[in-house]
Amino acid sequence: MKHLLKIAVLAGCLFLFAGCGVSSHFTSNKNLNQTQVVLTQNNFKVVKTVQTEVTARYYFGIGGFTKDELAAKAYTNLVQEANLQGSQALVNYTIQERSKMFTIFYMERSVIATATVIEFTE
Repeated sequence: MKHLLKIAVLAGCLFLFAGCGVSSHFTSNKNLNQTQVVLTQNNFKVVKTVQTEVTARYYFGIGGFTKDELAAKAYTNLVQEANLQGSQALVNYTIQERSKMFTIFYMERSVIATATVIEFTE
């Protein structure tokens, strides 16, 4: 009986401290502007790649931002991080979302925005 109680307590602890995570990658255009740039000519150069991450924490399902608010904040931080000047533009903009759940009481959601900065030479 004592041995069974130890196994039950161990199983309960493993259940409480187990976590799981989910990751998804969004490549759809979530921008409000619809400017299209066709990069078929050799009139640009790649300057750098920028990436930002925004994280929200939820306790008992309460707190943090919604998924759309996190994506908007990540994009705003991405534009600031890119520090665009002159004839530079952001291309290949993607958003990745990660959710981590530690026990049923705590959850963490992160949104990662990535883009490439190009500069037109002509």
